[in-house]
Amino acid sequence: MALYLIERNFAEQLSLTPEGKASINQVNAEVGVNWLYSFLSADKKKTYCLYEAPNPELIREAARRNNVPADVIIPVSEIKASAFA
Repeated sequence: MALYLIERNFAEQLSLTPEGKASINQVNAEVGVNWLYSFLSADKKKTYCLYEAPNPELIREAARRNNVPADVIIPVSEIKASAFA
C-alpha cells in the first residue's frame, strides 16, 4: 500500500482517549486505510500523521467519517537511515 503524510490543522490541542482511538481505528479499517503514527507540532495546532492507504480519496473519506480534518495529503516514500550507513 502507498504511504501518505497528512497535515491536520486544529484550533486547540487534540486529546485522544483510548475509546476515541479505537473508534478511529474501526472507521479506518472499514474504509481500508491504516493509521501508522502521528506527530504533534510544538504549538499543538497541527498533527502530521503517516497512513497507509490505496489512495488519498479513502483517507479523505475516513477523515470525514471520523470528523477530523485532512487539510493536506502528500504521497511519500520511506527512506531508512540504515540505508545510508
